[in-house]
Amino acid sequence: MTTVTVKTPPRGFPAAEFEQRATRAQRAMREHGLDALLVTAPQQVRYFTGFDTQFWESPTRPWYVVVPAAGAPVAVIPEIGEPGMRATWVTDVRTWPAPNPGDDGISLLAGTLRELAGAGGTVGAELGPELQLRMPAKQLPQIAEQAGVTIADGTAVIRYCRHVKSELEIDKIRHICQIASDSFAVVPDLIQAGDTERAVVQKMRADLIRRGADSSPYLIGVSGPGGYDNIVMGPTDRVLGTGDLFIIDTGTVFDGYFCDFDRNWAIGTAGDEARRAYEAVWHATEAGIAAARPGVRVCDLWQVMADELAKADSVGNNVGRLGHGLGLQLTEPPSNHPQDETVLEVGTVLSIEPGMEFAPGRMMVHEENIVIREGGAELLTTRATPELPVVS
Repeated sequence: MTTVTVKTPPRGFPAAEFEQRATRAQRAMREHGLDALLVTAPQQVRYFTGFDTQFWESPTRPWYVVVPAAGAPVAVIPEIGEPGMRATWVTDVRTWPAPNPGDDGISLLAGTLRELAGAGGTVGAELGPELQLRMPAKQLPQIAEQAGVTIADGTAVIRYCRHVKSELEIDKIRHICQIASDSFAVVPDLIQAGDTERAVVQKMRADLIRRGADSSPYLIGVSGPGGYDNIVMGPTDRVLGTGDLFIIDTGTVFDGYFCDFDRNWAIGTAGDEARRAYEAVWHATEAGIAAARPGVRVCDLWQVMADELAKADSVGNNVGRLGHGLGLQLTEPPSNHPQDETVLEVGTVLSIEPGMEFAPGRMMVHEENIVIREGGAELLTTRATPELPVVS
């Protein structure tokens, strides 16, 4: 296991990065019998073009990018986004005056698909697990009919492209992991008597921004006496009290790329059960990091961690998995799960996230972020302490 520190990476990517992504997609398209790939979700559009906008928050207008069998992607987008798209490496930008309820890009996209995929061609789309169409679903068959193409599931192509990160992508993930690690380190200094979960999380959010993060779309804080009962709710206005366990889990972003990991603290004092549970998930994390190597299936990685938790008398884990992929989204495939046989490759970025219920209604979860290297895992986060920290 190695840890690497780098300078702040530059924002954006050179055109060569996007050319490589298109080539990778086209290679997978040939293997899966696709003549073109249609993407609509912000993460896929950004991955293939570099285009990003806060205007994603408005659901009024659909946005389309088509990756042809050869050459650069073609953007089919509302007029309002043309200047931003033309600032990317994409040169073929086709627009319509949106919103237009009568024909909101349907004819323009249909013509583009007919041109790029050919009459009778097959076009892959975001139809599978963990993918979403950012367009009215009922319009997809209309577009296919107008274009004279068949719409098929493009999940395999998209997963193939995004499963392995480039070194430039890894630099951004490593950077945001270090920003969040440094912020987690000062959380004990931020907690004051009478603070609520919400107050502490707000202080950490401000600290993350001061350190150079762009935003923290996911910043959860949950506490409870002797343990917490979930890791997806909060923060609330519950006041932290002596004997509480407190977890903060953050998905914080730099230039579009997420970190996703957590830290735990005991407030005032820690009970023996809580200490043992913390040590159990810490050692399970250690085992997971050690087992994460090229060629290992994620189901086998799950088993290594599950065995460690079983030895610690875990009575369950309602999270449903022990980690996941990470990148342009807070969670990406694969899932560290007994039924996921995805094989780890050099460049796969993962969260290692063992969790257990150590008493009825009381959980302990621990998470670190890694990237797979030839010799094993590179730790992207600053490793948590092996003993449960106590905040006085």
